[in-house]
Amino acid sequence: MVLVWFYGMESRYGAGRSQTALSWLWSAWNAENDYEHGPLFPLIIAGLVYYRFGRLKESVGQGSFVGLLLVLLGALLYAAAYRTLQPRVAVGALPILLWGSSLYLWGWSVARQLFLPLFIFWLAIPLPSFQQATTHLQLMATSFAHHGAALFGVETIVQGNMISSANGEWEPLEIAKGCSGIRSLMALLMISGAWACVADMALWKRAVLFLSAVPLAILGNSLRVISIFVIADYGNANWARTTWHDWSGLLLFYPISLAMLLGIHSLLEGGLPWGKYGARKVRRVVVTRSTAANPSLNSTES
Repeated sequence: MVLVWFYGMESRYGAGRSQTALSWLWSAWNAENDYEHGPLFPLIIAGLVYYRFGRLKESVGQGSFVGLLLVLLGALLYAAAYRTLQPRVAVGALPILLWGSSLYLWGWSVARQLFLPLFIFWLAIPLPSFQQATTHLQLMATSFAHHGAALFGVETIVQGNMISSANGEWEPLEIAKGCSGIRSLMALLMISGAWACVADMALWKRAVLFLSAVPLAILGNSLRVISIFVIADYGNANWARTTWHDWSGLLLFYPISLAMLLGIHSLLEGGLPWGKYGARKVRRVVVTRSTAANPSLNSTES
């Protein structure tokens, strides 16, 4: 009830101090902040906790006094946010309060399993630093699109974040803020974070899986932009800059990015599935040939 009051009923933030910490967060999940996927975070966290609910019940043990120290730390962060009118700090303190409470009530085993599902909530907090990265991502996407399109025989001219056809086949296209890839990056970080939570592997492998979302998002967005220029040059320029531009994220970016994320997961687990299949096939051939050469060997396939 204490958390419900301070986070859901105590109005302190926003214009005219009329918003609670959670209502501010809800309003910050918008297209301007590139956090349109924000409302999915509570659902994902609830799903992750439900996914582990059986193991959590079995892991309940003796609470630890360290949990109270973490609760105190979260309370101090909330107090600092309250005094300085910083809703981001207040919302950032919520996972610390919840995790410290679980550690105090149910012990280390439960707290260890709740660590990633709770702290993935930090990814839901819009930060100005990500907005500052938009310009750099725009320039990166422009450069990748220029050089990538050349691999397909599409000659382009770059002026800032504007790319035009060298032979005038289509009107100049701008790599705008929406094409920088920042939205795709944040959404893919959310997906890879949830993926890392359910992955059954070492902690460092989970960290690699999560952080791989950054290069994958940049690569996937570059391929999406390149496809727009290739279609504009070889096909219908108007369709490429309108229909394909609007749908390429869903039809191209996410399938490619998720496929690469699955490949990285498989490598971290010990090799790609088709690699294991190939290894079994080689062993089968070796065993068969050995048996044919020496019938007295009673070999069996492993």
